[in-house]
Amino acid sequence: MSGARLCVAYSGGADSTALLCALAGLRRRQRCALRAVHVNHGLQAGAGAWAEAAAQQARAWGVPLEVVDVVVPRERGVSLEAAARAARYAALAARLAPGEWLLTAHNQDDQLETILLQLVRGSGLRGLAAMPERVPFGAGLLLRPLLPWSRAELQRYLEAEGVRWLEDPSNRDERFDRNYLRSRVVPALRERWPAVAATASRSARHVAAAQAQLAAGLDRLLDVALDGPALKLAVVRRQPPAVRRALLRHWLLRQGYPSPDERRLEELAGRFLQARADAQPVLRWEGCELRRHDDRLYAAAGPPALPPGVPLRWPWRARRALALPDGAQLRLLDDRHGDVALARLEPRLQLRFRAGGERLAGPGGRRALKDLLQQARLAPWQRPLLPLVCAGEEIVAVPGLWVAPRLRPGPGEQRRARFVWTPPRAVAG
Repeated sequence: MSGARLCVAYSGGADSTALLCALAGLRRRQRCALRAVHVNHGLQAGAGAWAEAAAQQARAWGVPLEVVDVVVPRERGVSLEAAARAARYAALAARLAPGEWLLTAHNQDDQLETILLQLVRGSGLRGLAAMPERVPFGAGLLLRPLLPWSRAELQRYLEAEGVRWLEDPSNRDERFDRNYLRSRVVPALRERWPAVAATASRSARHVAAAQAQLAAGLDRLLDVALDGPALKLAVVRRQPPAVRRALLRHWLLRQGYPSPDERRLEELAGRFLQARADAQPVLRWEGCELRRHDDRLYAAAGPPALPPGVPLRWPWRARRALALPDGAQLRLLDDRHGDVALARLEPRLQLRFRAGGERLAGPGGRRALKDLLQQARLAPWQRPLLPLVCAGEEIVAVPGLWVAPRLRPGPGEQRRARFVWTPPRAVAG
């Protein structure tokens, strides 16, 4: 911890006050940089006064505090709790400096509530592992150092230190699931099993260890099943049904896509994979779209955007990278083994997109662009978005697949490059 840069998510409540109080006392001995961020959701009439009280307490300890106002979106099907949490974490991640640690004040009681929430939602291993003590976050790390302590222990610490804290009135609103558990369910559990928070946390650690072992095994299996961004379905089909479902979830998670619900996962692991070889089925849910091609599975963030209807100018000498309207990028990278002779490349290029019937010039005659794309096994939904590099009306390069013979370097040519197309996330797989 010595020399670390710490940022505390400080609400002003008992838990985060205990955390900031302890760190304010430790920072000199540990020679840490310490600051705090207060996220104001603006959901209560007294939110402004709450932020000012948090700032006043931070000043008393000599801790710099930033108040961040956020707007919590009201989305259909998303609870206010979830929307506020997402807005809060997004604001915190955006303000975390590279290598900085964000510390939150989640405690043992919070962990119990999280486990219960995951249980009633029917979560799998990842959900039942609840909150990890340490996880990559933003440009740094997120740490939860208070998970071993109960809420009562933290309040006793503050009382011993003579430090007051704020009570959030919204914590008594039982319309929120966590508050309902806190006021109705957890007291009944604790009356029967006083150590329930500690034992539930221990169970969560066991689940987390099992999840880590499972993830390691699935990573090894993915090393065999991956073909670039796509998943080889022949490998997936060889797995038992339970492993097949876990592998599909893990593959989506690694790419940052939301996991499907049980119904869609069953369809994906069954009927979707067993469709005839020439079929091109599509399976969609919020934030993800799956397609099949050439016995490969591709994930995307959504349906492909339409390519621009007019050519795009590209003065490549002024800028080697060109952002395309659909979110893709085309770059011309220096490469001593590249297939483009820079000395022969026109200074002003254009990018066009397929309209049908394009042909490519070569020493043995002209060949159809369509044949090249099929031989390259490019997915049908990607083909309209692949930019064609042109000099006037002539196609001189198809990025990553073909370069006109007149641009290919001869023996001894030093200034070489290659075109690299990075497709948009909506079609990248």
